[in-house]
Amino acid sequence: MAEDHETVSDILTDDVAEKDVARTDPSQDEALAGEAVLSDRVADLVEYLVVSIVDEPDSVSLEVIDSEDASTIEVSVADGDIAKVIGRRGRTIKAIRTLARALAARLETSVEVEVVG
Repeated sequence: MAEDHETVSDILTDDVAEKDVARTDPSQDEALAGEAVLSDRVADLVEYLVVSIVDEPDSVSLEVIDSEDASTIEVSVADGDIAKVIGRRGRTIKAIRTLARALAARLETSVEVEVVG
């Protein structure tokens, strides 16, 4: 596996200054921008996990769709890797979603993770 990815602990580390900026600015546009930064941190975690389990890591792509309520992370993988990401009885994607939601809760935001073909 390539060493250019952050470790899970790097992704989970709190960046207090970044959170304070997002909380103290009353402007809705800038608040959404702050939320986008937070959802990008969750997306980094999801990407790290997915790239680690697929056979074709170069084909992994993520799209983050931010809204006022929550963010959605759409994960695209090669056709042959969809089963690996979903796992038996959906256990793998459930674990990825659980980790993503845990980090999002820690960052005081919410996120959904979807696998698209």
